[in-house]
Amino acid sequence: MGLQEKYTQEIEDFLYVCHWLAEHRFVTSHGGNLASKVEENLFLITPTRRYKNILTADDLVFIDSDGKTVEGTREPTGEVPMYLNLFRERPDINSAIHCHPPYTNAFAILKGTNWLMRPIYPETVVEVGPVPVVPYGEPLTQRLADNFKPFLQKYNTFIMESHGITAISPSDILRLMHIIDMLEVSSISILSALATGEIKEIPREDVARLENTMKTRELPMIGAPGVNKSYLDLFYSD
Repeated sequence: MGLQEKYTQEIEDFLYVCHWLAEHRFVTSHGGNLASKVEENLFLITPTRRYKNILTADDLVFIDSDGKTVEGTREPTGEVPMYLNLFRERPDINSAIHCHPPYTNAFAILKGTNWLMRPIYPETVVEVGPVPVVPYGEPLTQRLADNFKPFLQKYNTFIMESHGITAISPSDILRLMHIIDMLEVSSISILSALATGEIKEIPREDVARLENTMKTRELPMIGAPGVNKSYLDLFYSD
């Protein structure tokens, strides 16, 4: 049995996310890419130079942990070095998405306070966490991949300076799509508030209490397992 047959459901979900990102203009032209771990050392990934709205199962590529194609006729995305770093440094994750949601992407070029690092909305605190800015690196390079390393253990979502965002998750690709959608809606509200007045944060003591929400919803703590002991560590330790 080939990998296309073995992972029919995973491919169906993967394509749904590809098309959803394009329809919501979170990716344009050839931009953006996705990867999903289907088994140890085997990853489903998008091809290079293909618009996500027209992808079919035949376009997708399976690669191993060395970046070699295991199955598929197309060349995988040029961001393979970044994805291999992500999955190598964070063995707990199962999915990763790089895209350019327009409102969140404003923070990739915005000077001043990065409000995505602050506790503004409860749902964003517990499901997205703080979103740091990864220093600029030329796309499709090892330098860009390496720029993530100082941030990878503590956070799950990253602004790529002057570029886009990347998000990772121990959940599947569909759940990660929902997390990115939540982040984009939060970004819209934050930018709207900045345009009309000042922003208020959730008080520190209430941030601590959000761990009750995390436990009720059976959500994992943001970051690699064991790195962040609490939301106070996550938001106030730097």
